[in-house]
Amino acid sequence: MPHHTELIAALAIGLTLAFFGGLLATRLRLPPLVGYLLAGVAVGPFTPGFVADSHIAAQLSEIGVILLMFGVGLHFSIQDLLAVRRIAIPGALGQILVATLLGMGAAHLWGWPLGQGLVFGLALSVASTVVLLRALEERGTLGTPSGQIAVGWLVVEDLVMVLALVLLPALAPLLQGGGALNLGEIALSLGVTLGKVALFVALMMVAGRRFVPWLLTRVARLGSRELFTLAVLGTALGIAYGAGVLFDVSFALGAFLAGVVASESKFSQKAAEDALPFQDAFAVLFFVAVGMLFNPAILLNAPLLVIGTALIILFGKTIAAFLIVRLLRYPVATALTVAFSLAQIGEFSFILATLGLDLKLLTPQGQNLILAGAIISITLNPFLFRAAPTLQRWLSADPTPATPEPTPLPLRNHALVIGHGRVGQLTAQALHSQRIPLAVIEQDEDRAATLRAQGTPVIHGDAARADILRLAAAPGARVVVIATPDALQTTLIMEQVRALNPAVHVIVRAHDEHTRDALHELGASEVVYGEHQLGLAMGERARSALAVP
Repeated sequence: MPHHTELIAALAIGLTLAFFGGLLATRLRLPPLVGYLLAGVAVGPFTPGFVADSHIAAQLSEIGVILLMFGVGLHFSIQDLLAVRRIAIPGALGQILVATLLGMGAAHLWGWPLGQGLVFGLALSVASTVVLLRALEERGTLGTPSGQIAVGWLVVEDLVMVLALVLLPALAPLLQGGGALNLGEIALSLGVTLGKVALFVALMMVAGRRFVPWLLTRVARLGSRELFTLAVLGTALGIAYGAGVLFDVSFALGAFLAGVVASESKFSQKAAEDALPFQDAFAVLFFVAVGMLFNPAILLNAPLLVIGTALIILFGKTIAAFLIVRLLRYPVATALTVAFSLAQIGEFSFILATLGLDLKLLTPQGQNLILAGAIISITLNPFLFRAAPTLQRWLSADPTPATPEPTPLPLRNHALVIGHGRVGQLTAQALHSQRIPLAVIEQDEDRAATLRAQGTPVIHGDAARADILRLAAAPGARVVVIATPDALQTTLIMEQVRALNPAVHVIVRAHDEHTRDALHELGASEVVYGEHQLGLAMGERARSALAVP
């Protein structure tokens, strides 16, 4: 009996090899995605043996992108999106400009024409959705201010790339060195594209915000888990597909806005849990699909060009993003998180390379260099994050202070609360109610001013710096509560606290079991894991209720 097995083969071979590749990479203490990429190379058309269908693999990986962005949107609110616009919009535009100019400069040195340099530079300027989100999720920073800035930055990049894909065909004759520039055609294309994007966003914000939560609520009341899962997947995939087909908006952006409006539902957490297994499996296929596109021969044919491409992505983009965030007066930790999140390329880079090839604005060598840059940057991206603590300590150091060091707070045997967000505020309130002396370290200037006005001893600054901890009298504290949500920041703070006061009782927070175990290994006295504590509290209340006559 004949079977059409292309899809089944792509899923079976891709996921199986990805599993073994990821397992091997983990045993070698490498990021699992390195194994996923090598699995893709193994089943690609440029290596001997079985060759998977690259078109099917690419479409399967696109599903992973859709589900990932939908999940991010579920944890994002419209207020969160608007809150980061002042840094995400100028930051993304500035970084795209710098990276594009670096790519064009390298192309000029290699003797490439202007059009090829422009496509090459644009392809190097935009980060991969999958890699960025996976990096933030693994470090527990997706819901932090740094993570929200990175996601907002990514949304702006997506919008810019949509416009680039529309304008390149209109500019192709001019960039090829022949033909005249048709300003009317360009203005019309740009106007139509912007109009479609604006219409889609307005439709989602007005109609979507009412319909999607209403739909999820109605389906949840039916009590069928199967129907609810189908409603979640149908919402994510349906809106993303409609955004692409009807409004020429990227699937990723459509899925993100679908998640944002779905977050208005009280069942948004359940929706995220139902979509998680699917998004993980299909996200792995994204890395496999990237590996399938890569021709290893480019490493031998043009090694210097490959190195130059990788340097632009890993250092040019990173330094540009870091400096932009710092110029906008955000802390070093935020600048490093955003910069390292963007130090790679992915989906839109491949789309731009394919379009450039079709328009004769890019050669096959240029496309292979973009793919090589993607492979190298995706592989090395986790190692950049591992270097972040050392870099932050170095960049936060102030060896030549302009003014004398202020006097530390006159406190001893007190509680020190680091971070006065929602968790830190509740912690401080509990300590206040027991009349326990405390001090607070807070990076946000407005929060610090509010605490100061209330009479709470507060130090404004980065608690990962030893001088800031000394000002808060950390060497004399009996207990330190690190309430910051950023896992990387927590690690840095804890190392400094331990160095200043080895015997102090340190309480930290974690978002998952892996972070909890890692923090215990680093010397935390207690790690409060949210779901674990919630389960204990609910059990205690159940016992209390049963004991009532």
